[in-house]
Amino acid sequence: MNKIYLVITTISDSKNPVLKKFAQMANENNVSLVIIGDVKTPDNFDLKGGNYYSLAHQKTLDFNLCNDLPENHYARKNIGYLIAMSNGADIIIDTDDDNEPYSSFWLKKNRFITLPVVEDKGWLNVYDFFTDINIWPRGFPLNKLHKTITPFEKLLSKKINTPIQQGLADGDPDVDAIFRLVINKLITFSKDRRVALSKGVWCPFNSQNTTWWKDTFPLLYLPSNCSFRMTDIWRSFIAQRIAWENDWNISFHAPTTYQNRNEHELMKDFKDEIPGYLNNEKICYELENLTLMKGMENIYGNIRTCYEKLLELEIIPDIELTLVEQWIDDCKQIL
Repeated sequence: MNKIYLVITTISDSKNPVLKKFAQMANENNVSLVIIGDVKTPDNFDLKGGNYYSLAHQKTLDFNLCNDLPENHYARKNIGYLIAMSNGADIIIDTDDDNEPYSSFWLKKNRFITLPVVEDKGWLNVYDFFTDINIWPRGFPLNKLHKTITPFEKLLSKKINTPIQQGLADGDPDVDAIFRLVINKLITFSKDRRVALSKGVWCPFNSQNTTWWKDTFPLLYLPSNCSFRMTDIWRSFIAQRIAWENDWNISFHAPTTYQNRNEHELMKDFKDEIPGYLNNEKICYELENLTLMKGMENIYGNIRTCYEKLLELEIIPDIELTLVEQWIDDCKQIL
Protein backbone atom coordinates (compact mmCIF):
# COMPACT_ATOMS: atom_id res chain seq x y z
CA MET A 1 0.00 0.00 0.00
CA ASN A 2 1.31 3.45 -0.92
CA LYS A 3 2.28 5.77 1.91
CA ILE A 4 0.44 9.02 1.15
CA TYR A 5 1.21 12.47 2.55
CA LEU A 6 -0.89 15.60 2.23
CA VAL A 7 1.07 18.88 2.44
CA ILE A 8 -0.51 22.26 3.21
CA THR A 9 0.96 25.60 4.25
CA THR A 10 -1.13 28.07 6.25
CA ILE A 11 -1.18 31.38 8.06
CA SER A 12 -4.69 30.62 9.31
CA ASP A 13 -5.56 29.45 12.81
CA SER A 14 -6.46 25.88 13.67
CA LYS A 15 -10.19 26.72 13.68
CA ASN A 16 -10.04 26.93 9.88
CA PRO A 17 -12.93 24.63 8.82
CA VAL A 18 -11.10 23.35 5.72
CA LEU A 19 -8.04 22.39 7.75
CA LYS A 20 -10.26 20.66 10.30
CA LYS A 21 -11.99 18.71 7.55
CA PHE A 22 -8.67 17.74 5.97
CA ALA A 23 -7.37 16.55 9.33
CA GLN A 24 -10.46 14.47 10.04
CA MET A 25 -10.71 12.92 6.58
CA ALA A 26 -6.98 12.33 6.24
CA ASN A 27 -7.09 10.29 9.42
CA GLU A 28 -10.11 8.32 8.15
CA ASN A 29 -8.34 7.57 4.86
CA ASN A 30 -4.91 6.66 6.28
CA VAL A 31 -3.25 9.78 4.88
CA SER A 32 -0.62 11.70 6.85
CA LEU A 33 -1.23 15.46 7.00
CA VAL A 34 1.74 17.87 7.22
CA ILE A 35 0.91 21.52 7.92
CA ILE A 36 3.64 24.13 7.47
CA GLY A 37 3.39 27.41 9.34
CA ASP A 38 4.98 30.77 8.62
CA VAL A 39 5.54 34.10 10.40
CA LYS A 40 1.85 34.98 10.50
CA THR A 41 0.57 31.58 11.64
CA PRO A 42 -0.83 31.94 15.20
CA ASP A 43 1.51 30.72 17.94
CA ASN A 44 -1.25 28.63 19.50
CA PHE A 45 -1.95 26.62 16.33
CA ASP A 46 -3.04 23.14 17.42
CA LEU A 47 -5.01 20.86 15.13
CA LYS A 48 -5.89 17.31 16.13
CA GLY A 49 -4.95 14.92 13.33
CA GLY A 50 -2.44 17.29 11.72
CA ASN A 51 1.34 17.24 12.05
CA TYR A 52 2.03 20.96 12.45
CA TYR A 53 5.50 22.46 12.00
CA SER A 54 5.90 26.02 13.25
CA LEU A 55 8.54 28.28 11.79
CA ALA A 56 10.71 27.70 14.85
CA HIS A 57 10.34 23.93 14.51
CA GLN A 58 11.23 24.07 10.82
CA LYS A 59 14.52 25.77 11.64
CA THR A 60 15.56 22.84 13.82
CA LEU A 61 15.16 20.31 11.00
CA ASP A 62 18.22 18.78 9.39
CA PHE A 63 17.57 20.06 5.87
CA ASN A 64 20.02 22.25 3.97
CA LEU A 65 17.11 24.24 2.56
CA CYS A 66 16.15 25.46 6.03
CA ASN A 67 19.24 27.68 6.08
CA ASP A 68 18.23 30.23 3.45
CA LEU A 69 14.59 29.65 2.52
CA PRO A 70 12.76 33.00 2.86
CA GLU A 71 10.04 33.56 5.43
CA ASN A 72 6.65 35.07 4.63
CA HIS A 73 6.51 33.12 1.38
CA TYR A 74 4.42 30.28 0.02
CA ALA A 75 7.65 28.44 -0.84
CA ARG A 76 7.95 27.48 2.86
CA LYS A 77 5.88 24.56 1.58
CA ASN A 78 9.14 23.05 0.30
CA ILE A 79 9.92 22.10 3.89
CA GLY A 80 6.67 20.13 4.02
CA TYR A 81 7.63 18.18 0.92
CA LEU A 82 11.00 17.29 2.45
CA ILE A 83 9.31 16.19 5.68
CA ALA A 84 6.97 13.92 3.71
CA MET A 85 9.86 12.49 1.71
CA SER A 86 11.96 11.85 4.80
CA ASN A 87 9.06 9.93 6.34
CA GLY A 88 8.90 7.56 3.40
CA ALA A 89 6.11 9.06 1.31
CA ASP A 90 5.28 7.23 -1.91
CA ILE A 91 2.74 9.86 -2.99
CA ILE A 92 2.49 13.54 -2.04
CA ILE A 93 -0.77 15.42 -2.50
CA ASP A 94 -0.38 19.18 -2.77
CA THR A 95 -3.28 21.42 -1.74
CA ASP A 96 -4.27 24.62 0.09
CA ASP A 97 -6.21 25.61 3.20
CA ASP A 98 -9.12 27.10 1.23
CA ASN A 99 -9.87 24.01 -0.90
CA GLU A 100 -12.56 21.91 0.73
CA PRO A 101 -12.19 18.25 -0.30
CA TYR A 102 -15.02 16.26 -1.83
CA SER A 103 -15.23 12.57 -0.92
CA SER A 104 -13.68 11.86 -4.34
CA PHE A 105 -10.49 13.62 -3.19
CA TRP A 106 -9.60 10.52 -1.19
CA LEU A 107 -10.18 7.92 -3.88
CA LYS A 108 -7.20 5.83 -4.95
CA LYS A 109 -5.40 7.12 -8.04
CA ASN A 110 -3.41 5.10 -10.57
CA ARG A 111 -0.46 6.50 -12.50
CA PHE A 112 -0.65 3.93 -15.32
CA ILE A 113 -4.03 4.53 -16.97
CA THR A 114 -5.72 4.84 -20.34
CA LEU A 115 -6.78 8.42 -21.07
CA PRO A 116 -7.63 10.72 -23.99
CA VAL A 117 -4.35 12.42 -24.93
CA VAL A 118 -3.88 15.86 -26.49
CA GLU A 119 -1.30 15.59 -29.29
CA ASP A 120 -1.55 19.11 -30.76
CA LYS A 121 1.73 20.81 -29.92
CA GLY A 122 1.87 24.21 -28.27
CA TRP A 123 -0.43 25.80 -25.72
CA LEU A 124 -3.60 24.13 -24.47
CA ASN A 125 -6.25 25.72 -22.27
CA VAL A 126 -7.27 22.50 -20.54
CA TYR A 127 -10.27 24.18 -18.89
CA ASP A 128 -11.92 24.21 -22.34
CA PHE A 129 -12.47 20.45 -21.95
CA PHE A 130 -14.31 20.85 -18.64
CA THR A 131 -16.64 23.83 -19.19
CA ASP A 132 -18.14 26.07 -21.89
CA ILE A 133 -17.47 29.18 -19.79
CA ASN A 134 -14.66 31.45 -20.95
CA ILE A 135 -12.06 30.60 -18.30
CA TRP A 136 -8.37 29.76 -18.28
CA PRO A 137 -5.78 28.54 -15.75
CA ARG A 138 -3.57 31.04 -13.94
CA GLY A 139 -0.36 31.33 -15.94
CA PHE A 140 -1.93 30.71 -19.35
CA PRO A 141 -0.68 33.20 -22.00
CA LEU A 142 -3.46 35.65 -22.77
CA ASN A 143 -2.54 35.81 -26.46
CA LYS A 144 -3.25 32.06 -26.79
CA LEU A 145 -6.80 32.15 -25.41
CA HIS A 146 -8.43 32.01 -28.85
CA LYS A 147 -6.42 29.05 -30.10
CA THR A 148 -8.62 26.32 -31.62
CA ILE A 149 -8.25 22.93 -29.96
CA THR A 150 -9.23 19.41 -30.97
CA PRO A 151 -12.65 18.61 -29.45
CA PHE A 152 -12.52 16.28 -26.49
CA GLU A 153 -14.66 13.68 -28.30
CA LYS A 154 -12.04 13.39 -31.06
CA LEU A 155 -9.05 12.79 -28.80
CA LEU A 156 -7.51 9.32 -29.04
CA SER A 157 -7.02 7.34 -25.84
CA LYS A 158 -3.70 5.76 -24.93
CA LYS A 159 -2.24 3.89 -22.00
CA ILE A 160 0.10 6.37 -20.33
CA ASN A 161 2.37 6.91 -17.33
CA THR A 162 1.09 9.99 -15.51
CA PRO A 163 2.89 10.52 -12.18
CA ILE A 164 1.77 14.18 -11.93
CA GLN A 165 -2.00 14.61 -11.86
CA GLN A 166 -3.74 17.96 -11.51
CA GLY A 167 -7.25 17.98 -10.10
CA LEU A 168 -9.49 20.92 -10.88
CA ALA A 169 -11.44 22.85 -8.24
CA ASP A 170 -15.04 24.00 -8.39
CA GLY A 171 -16.27 27.31 -7.02
CA ASP A 172 -13.58 29.97 -7.31
CA PRO A 173 -10.85 27.95 -9.05
CA ASP A 174 -7.25 28.81 -9.77
CA VAL A 175 -7.49 31.61 -12.32
CA ASP A 176 -5.66 34.90 -12.76
CA ALA A 177 -6.69 38.34 -11.53
CA ILE A 178 -7.83 39.40 -14.99
CA PHE A 179 -10.51 36.68 -15.01
CA ARG A 180 -11.68 37.71 -11.55
CA LEU A 181 -11.70 41.43 -12.38
CA VAL A 182 -13.54 41.01 -15.71
CA ILE A 183 -15.66 37.83 -15.55
CA ASN A 184 -15.66 36.59 -11.95
CA LYS A 185 -18.08 33.66 -12.18
CA LEU A 186 -18.33 30.70 -9.85
CA ILE A 187 -17.55 27.55 -11.80
CA THR A 188 -18.78 23.99 -11.78
CA PHE A 189 -16.57 21.83 -13.98
CA SER A 190 -17.60 18.58 -15.69
CA LYS A 191 -17.27 15.62 -13.36
CA ASP A 192 -16.77 12.88 -15.95
CA ARG A 193 -13.57 13.81 -17.74
CA ARG A 194 -9.85 13.22 -17.59
CA VAL A 195 -7.25 14.22 -20.14
CA ALA A 196 -3.49 13.94 -20.58
CA LEU A 197 -0.92 16.09 -22.38
CA SER A 198 1.64 14.61 -24.75
CA LYS A 199 5.20 15.85 -25.19
CA GLY A 200 5.26 19.38 -26.58
CA VAL A 201 1.87 20.42 -25.14
CA TRP A 202 1.96 23.19 -22.53
CA CYS A 203 -0.60 24.03 -19.87
CA PRO A 204 0.18 25.56 -16.47
CA PHE A 205 -0.82 23.60 -13.40
CA ASN A 206 -0.89 24.72 -9.79
CA SER A 207 -0.33 23.54 -6.22
CA GLN A 208 -4.03 23.64 -5.38
CA ASN A 209 -4.95 19.98 -5.92
CA THR A 210 -2.07 18.01 -7.39
CA THR A 211 -0.86 14.44 -6.84
CA TRP A 212 2.84 13.58 -7.26
CA TRP A 213 4.36 10.08 -7.30
CA LYS A 214 7.79 9.43 -5.80
CA ASP A 215 9.72 9.55 -9.08
CA THR A 216 8.65 13.17 -9.50
CA PHE A 217 9.40 14.41 -5.97
CA PRO A 218 12.54 16.33 -7.03
CA LEU A 219 10.28 18.40 -9.32
CA LEU A 220 8.18 19.64 -6.38
CA TYR A 221 10.59 22.50 -5.67
CA LEU A 222 8.85 25.89 -5.46
CA PRO A 223 11.10 28.86 -6.33
CA SER A 224 10.99 31.55 -3.67
CA ASN A 225 12.76 34.53 -5.26
CA CYS A 226 9.76 35.32 -7.41
CA SER A 227 6.16 36.38 -7.09
CA PHE A 228 3.90 34.24 -4.92
CA ARG A 229 1.50 34.16 -7.89
CA MET A 230 4.14 32.61 -10.16
CA THR A 231 6.03 30.17 -7.92
CA ASP A 232 3.89 27.09 -8.59
CA ILE A 233 3.27 28.09 -12.22
CA TRP A 234 6.98 28.31 -13.06
CA ARG A 235 7.49 25.07 -11.16
CA SER A 236 4.86 23.47 -13.40
CA PHE A 237 6.66 24.56 -16.57
CA ILE A 238 9.93 23.03 -15.39
CA ALA A 239 8.16 19.85 -14.28
CA GLN A 240 6.46 19.51 -17.67
CA ARG A 241 9.68 19.99 -19.59
CA ILE A 242 11.57 17.41 -17.52
CA ALA A 243 8.61 15.01 -17.61
CA TRP A 244 9.01 14.79 -21.38
CA GLU A 245 12.51 13.35 -20.94
CA ASN A 246 11.08 10.55 -18.78
CA ASP A 247 8.10 9.70 -21.01
CA TRP A 248 5.70 10.99 -18.36
CA ASN A 249 2.39 12.61 -19.24
CA ILE A 250 0.87 15.39 -17.14
CA SER A 251 -2.85 14.75 -16.69
CA PHE A 252 -5.87 16.74 -15.51
CA HIS A 253 -8.98 15.32 -13.91
CA ALA A 254 -12.41 16.49 -12.79
CA PRO A 255 -12.61 18.57 -9.61
CA THR A 256 -12.24 16.86 -6.25
CA THR A 257 -12.26 20.08 -4.21
CA TYR A 258 -14.36 23.23 -3.87
CA GLN A 259 -12.42 26.44 -3.39
CA ASN A 260 -13.78 29.00 -0.93
CA ARG A 261 -10.98 31.39 -1.71
CA ASN A 262 -9.10 33.16 1.04
CA GLU A 263 -9.31 36.95 0.96
CA HIS A 264 -7.14 38.53 -1.75
CA GLU A 265 -6.55 42.04 -3.08
CA LEU A 266 -7.18 41.55 -6.78
CA MET A 267 -5.11 44.49 -7.96
CA LYS A 268 -2.19 43.23 -5.90
CA ASP A 269 -2.67 39.80 -7.47
CA PHE A 270 -2.68 41.47 -10.88
CA LYS A 271 0.57 43.27 -10.11
CA ASP A 272 2.17 40.05 -8.86
CA GLU A 273 1.07 38.22 -12.02
CA ILE A 274 2.63 40.73 -14.42
CA PRO A 275 5.94 38.78 -14.60
CA GLY A 276 3.87 35.83 -15.81
CA TYR A 277 1.79 37.76 -18.34
CA LEU A 278 5.02 39.09 -19.84
CA ASN A 279 7.27 36.04 -19.57
CA ASN A 280 5.39 32.72 -19.42
CA GLU A 281 5.35 32.13 -23.15
CA LYS A 282 9.04 33.04 -23.44
CA ILE A 283 9.96 30.79 -20.50
CA CYS A 284 8.32 27.76 -22.10
CA TYR A 285 9.84 28.52 -25.50
CA GLU A 286 13.31 28.62 -23.96
CA LEU A 287 12.73 25.52 -21.83
CA GLU A 288 11.47 23.59 -24.83
CA ASN A 289 14.63 24.41 -26.74
CA LEU A 290 16.99 23.28 -23.97
CA THR A 291 19.03 20.12 -24.45
CA LEU A 292 18.10 17.92 -21.50
CA MET A 293 19.14 14.35 -20.71
CA LYS A 294 16.75 11.41 -20.61
CA GLY A 295 16.24 9.21 -17.58
CA MET A 296 15.76 9.49 -13.83
CA GLU A 297 19.52 9.54 -13.27
CA ASN A 298 19.62 12.95 -14.97
CA ILE A 299 16.68 14.57 -13.20
CA TYR A 300 18.82 16.74 -10.90
CA GLY A 301 21.06 17.90 -13.73
CA ASN A 302 17.96 18.79 -15.74
CA ILE A 303 16.57 20.81 -12.82
CA ARG A 304 19.83 22.77 -12.66
CA THR A 305 19.79 23.37 -16.41
CA CYS A 306 16.24 24.71 -16.32
CA TYR A 307 16.89 27.10 -13.45
CA GLU A 308 20.14 28.27 -15.03
CA LYS A 309 18.09 29.19 -18.10
CA LEU A 310 15.66 31.20 -15.94
CA LEU A 311 18.65 33.00 -14.45
CA GLU A 312 20.01 33.71 -17.92
CA LEU A 313 16.61 35.13 -18.90
CA GLU A 314 16.73 37.33 -15.76
CA ILE A 315 13.53 35.69 -14.52
CA ILE A 316 15.14 34.74 -11.20
CA PRO A 317 18.19 36.10 -9.32
CA ASP A 318 21.43 34.25 -8.49
CA ILE A 319 20.32 33.40 -4.95
CA GLU A 320 17.66 31.05 -6.33
CA LEU A 321 20.35 28.72 -7.64
CA THR A 322 21.74 28.42 -4.11
CA LEU A 323 18.33 27.27 -2.90
CA VAL A 324 18.00 24.88 -5.84
CA GLU A 325 21.32 23.29 -4.89
CA GLN A 326 20.22 22.97 -1.26
CA TRP A 327 16.99 21.34 -2.40
CA ILE A 328 18.87 18.91 -4.64
CA ASP A 329 21.27 17.99 -1.81
CA ASP A 330 18.33 17.35 0.52
CA CYS A 331 16.51 15.21 -2.04
CA LYS A 332 19.62 13.17 -2.76
CA GLN A 333 20.08 12.44 0.94
CA ILE A 334 16.44 11.43 1.40
CA LEU A 335 15.40 9.65 -1.79
